[in-house]
Amino acid sequence: MTLPDQLIDAVAAGSHHDPHAVLGIHPGTDAEGARTWTVRARRPLARSVTAVFDDGTRVPLEHVRGGIWEGTRGGALRPYELVATYDDGPDFVAADPYRHTPTVGELDLHLIGEGRHEELWRVLGSHVRTHDGVTGTSFAVWAPNARAVRVVGDFNGWDGSGHAMRSMGGTGVWELFVPGIAAGATYKYELLTRRGGWVQKADPMARLAEKPPATASVVVESSYRWGDDAWLAERRKTALVSRPMSVYELHFGSWRQGLSYREAADPLIEYVTAQGFTHVEFLPLAEHPFGGSWGYQVTGYYAPTSRFGHPDDLRYLIDRLHQAGIGVIMDWVPGHFPKDAFALARFDGEPVYEHPDPRRGEHRDWGTYIFDYGRNEVRNFLVANALYWFEEFHVDGLRVDAVASMLYLDYSRNAGEWEPNVHGGRENLEAIRFLQEVNATAYRRYPGVAMIAEESTSFPGVTAPTNHAGLGFGFKWNMGWMNDSLQYFKRDPMYRSHHEGEISFSFVYAFSENYMLPISHDEVVHGKGTLFTRMPGDHWQKLANMRSFLAYMWGHPGKQLLFMGQEFGQLSEWSDARSLDWWLLEQPSHAQLHGFVATLNRVYRSEPALWARDSEAAAFMRLGAPTWNPNVLAFARRDGHGNTVAVIANFSGVPIMGFELDLPEEGVWHEILNTDAQEYGGSGVGNLGMVSARAGGRASMVLPPLGVLWLRHHPQAHIPSPTRG
Repeated sequence: MTLPDQLIDAVAAGSHHDPHAVLGIHPGTDAEGARTWTVRARRPLARSVTAVFDDGTRVPLEHVRGGIWEGTRGGALRPYELVATYDDGPDFVAADPYRHTPTVGELDLHLIGEGRHEELWRVLGSHVRTHDGVTGTSFAVWAPNARAVRVVGDFNGWDGSGHAMRSMGGTGVWELFVPGIAAGATYKYELLTRRGGWVQKADPMARLAEKPPATASVVVESSYRWGDDAWLAERRKTALVSRPMSVYELHFGSWRQGLSYREAADPLIEYVTAQGFTHVEFLPLAEHPFGGSWGYQVTGYYAPTSRFGHPDDLRYLIDRLHQAGIGVIMDWVPGHFPKDAFALARFDGEPVYEHPDPRRGEHRDWGTYIFDYGRNEVRNFLVANALYWFEEFHVDGLRVDAVASMLYLDYSRNAGEWEPNVHGGRENLEAIRFLQEVNATAYRRYPGVAMIAEESTSFPGVTAPTNHAGLGFGFKWNMGWMNDSLQYFKRDPMYRSHHEGEISFSFVYAFSENYMLPISHDEVVHGKGTLFTRMPGDHWQKLANMRSFLAYMWGHPGKQLLFMGQEFGQLSEWSDARSLDWWLLEQPSHAQLHGFVATLNRVYRSEPALWARDSEAAAFMRLGAPTWNPNVLAFARRDGHGNTVAVIANFSGVPIMGFELDLPEEGVWHEILNTDAQEYGGSGVGNLGMVSARAGGRASMVLPPLGVLWLRHHPQAHIPSPTRG
């Protein structure tokens, strides 16, 4: 069969959408009707090319045009290699990538088109595999607007004309299997745009990237063997909403600078265990080009950043944390992505991942693009990415960044800069459907995990189930509580009595969602100082305020999150460019605060009344009678099994002697926490370890200055006798 010159030239240039139709091995018949096989190969500048079959047959190929060679043999279909000789170099022997069948199946293509491939990372991207009996790497990428796609890398001198990919039809997927390529090879895709220019892009589905500032993707294999089966089995038993949960949020690169994923395992486990936190939450660890973005400008959604090691090293860190009884939450950023030319932006020369309408496709404030949540393949890319972190890295939760920016079409836009939805409203209906899908799918596949929304508005039903028209998150960050509480605590205690509503208003809506109370990285940057520096008074008063704030926070309905450094009273505002001020632990007062947080977590975890029914109004009671003092906040928590804890806070700067308060039950109430205890650096004002409530629950007690008491009810109606040793 004679091929048109135009077709041969396109294949020779690596710009044809179906190079396998020309190159490789193709069936035919001779003049007598016998089966024949025609081999075509691209070997520009070669002096000769021979196809050497595994049965020993050698078929010399003849040059056709533009570096395309052709030859024919009879008999059965056999594997072969190509041997090319050159005038000024050694012979080049290689398997032919164009003799192989596709590595992407019809079912995969159907699911991709429908936007329902829940394990997309197993199909697209690069994968070391044995295919048709040959070991190599398969490449597959979605690029629906490209006219041609080819693979460039260190294995072909970054010249992809000999590694053009084939179009898999209307799905927009392109595929090529390249024999001989192993883990560690670097590569990109080179795409011919509709306008006729070539662009080079990192693989959107790459599972490893070069260490920034380099931007190539890396072929990677995992050999890790997990040891956290017991943790995962326990995780599946109970939803986190009814478990104790205090989260230590950290930026990996600046917690202790210079540590790799593996090197961090021992010190992080030792530290978090000693401090008593139940979970760590990492700021985004997906690959990002600019370290100063703290990970929020993601370019490699499936690639753990190579700054700290191999993906298996991250698996090791998470596995070790699990085996130590510590959960892992990852920050996840599906709300926007940067415009870096090597990454997702205008991937094949056109808007692909981003919405084509700038009124929906750009965040002007952040200088980033917004995903096209209504496009099947884009929604699939993001849903599968969430599942990828659960499946491949065993994370226990994803904190979803900037949910409010996804929910509203007019987010940070003036009139005329946004387009209403089909109903004339401001809600982004496509983004809402995406969030519902990712949450429902995550909880279906991985019971016991947590999807956590950073959502700062009053959007209804953030943590309501999707089958009740909710978004389906497990938790919502309580930004209202955070803002009001910090506003209250920064006030001089002398004036707090006039602002009691700031500290108590959260109780009005505390049970409208499953809340997490965050003091996050956002509260200790951009001139805000630290939790310590925001407190009023001298050094002692600042530390006392911090202890009372944290005890109030841990006692408040909802789970807790604290950013690194606040547990010991970090003085300087956080910077990603340096480690925390660990030297502060050499100062006795800060070491005492550090010890207090460890005690706080220990006592919290031992008291189910403080966490078992966080989202149930029936498990909460405000206390106030008979004495009302605007500086005193008191409430009780119950677990439903007879356990009750009262939280009583005196936010004034002076002790209150003989304070009368009606507790929920009569009997003995043990003072299980006193933030003013001398061991924490306090003044030592308290109740000698217990308070006795008379019939009806009336009790008289001493409230320490800038102090919080936790009292646990004892069912006996009298003060027990001392135990004799």
